Amino acid sequence: MLRATVKLCCGIAHDHLRRLPGLKITAVAAIQKDVRGLVVRGSRRLPSKIPHYIQRLMGKETAACPELAGDVNPGRFSSVDRSYIAQGETALQRALSILQQPTSWQAETTLDTGATVSSAALPGLGKVFRVEVVLAVPVARLHRELFERIEQMPQWNPTLSRVKVLQRVGTDTLVTHEVTAPSPGNLVGQRDFVSVRHRGRKETAVYLVGTATHLEPLPSQEGCIRAESRLSCIVLQPLAGDPGRTRFTWLLSMDLKASAAALLGVGQRGGWIPASVINRVLPQSQADFIQHLRRHLSAPKPREDGLCPGTQDTT
Repeated sequence: MLRATVKLCCGIAHDHLRRLPGLKITAVAAIQKDVRGLVVRGSRRLPSKIPHYIQRLMGKETAACPELAGDVNPGRFSSVDRSYIAQGETALQRALSILQQPTSWQAETTLDTGATVSSAALPGLGKVFRVEVVLAVPVARLHRELFERIEQMPQWNPTLSRVKVLQRVGTDTLVTHEVTAPSPGNLVGQRDFVSVRHRGRKETAVYLVGTATHLEPLPSQEGCIRAESRLSCIVLQPLAGDPGRTRFTWLLSMDLKASAAALLGVGQRGGWIPASVINRVLPQSQADFIQHLRRHLSAPKPREDGLCPGTQDTT
């Protein structure tokens, strides 16, 4: 009965409705929200896999970027795992609050990449930078590159030397360790980060958030200073009328930290950083990231047989 009702409500029996992916996505999101609510409340008649069945029923448009509502059975996680999930959820709710509430964003600059940069001083975060740009790829592709394939990020982003997933918690939460690449003339020196990364979804937008974690941290890497991401939130929103393009919004607030030597007055390398330098470095790092991401997305995709485009198999 439930399957028949879903089919009827979503209109999949009518070809003219099947050709409206926006309607399908909205319908699936609404149905999944209601069904997951019943599962969480303990309905014995609704198996937990029903939302995934709905995605398969509705077609590849929704399956390409699955519902990111989190795990509905927290009892299978340890207390440490639950704390990681809680940190990710808290960061997501904080980002949503910033995005939804009216904030006096001050225009900073327009970057060469076409991105606009603005900033605002927010309680508990300090200065937050907001970058907005439109990228000529669908949400699903960006979601895959920025979350599912996060360990491959240093292959196309030369500002990173290493990204390692230390732990996967459920389907939507990661604990990661990132190390920036050494660079001549780098004003802030080499940093590393231990972060909780979490994904969520609201309507058609995908949210990828990150925040520093203090649970079971790795020792700082030699030559690095352990910095912290106060809040990072990338929002991927299909462009209205053109789902093949994505509005990319990135909130970023970081504490780059000072070295112990600088705090003790012994040397200055990689130590105390003036606010004016941080306010220049962070938006520039966002611009560099977008530039590298665009270059990566525009590169020819490798063939599944492992051959480069235009190469013939001579074996």
